Amino acid sequence: MEITTPISSILDEKGRNVWSISPDQTVYAAITLMAEHDIGALAVLNDDRLVGTISERDYTRKVVLLGRASQQTPVSDIMTRDLVTVSPHDSVQECMRLMTQHRRRHLPVLDGTRLVGLISIGDVVNWTIGVQNVAISDLEHMVAGTYPR
Repeated sequence: MEITTPISSILDEKGRNVWSISPDQTVYAAITLMAEHDIGALAVLNDDRLVGTISERDYTRKVVLLGRASQQTPVSDIMTRDLVTVSPHDSVQECMRLMTQHRRRHLPVLDGTRLVGLISIGDVVNWTIGVQNVAISDLEHMVAGTYPR
């Protein structure tokens, strides 16, 4: 099944709030912000320009496992700098391909150079399940002869 729906559809459904932090803030501040908003990653912005992302995975691998102190470590020391991004016009299928190929759980969504969203693997899975549920319901109605004409 080819999924050509644009990423903007997921953003429209989930909302376009993007939580961010600056690279000079501490990792502790980043983790606190993630916990407050029940999210797994933040965009790292320097003067409204995307310079990286920081995730729970970055924290566990680059702070906890290395015995670093989150209250003294700046976000810039552990953030992911080699960004893989999508545009609002890219398809959900392309987003899934990039997440799989680059082993990323979060992708920033850029419209030109402007950050307009952050898509997580959970967002993509939830959207896919919703689409499948609609397709199943349509097929059940078609089989039962109750599909709208």
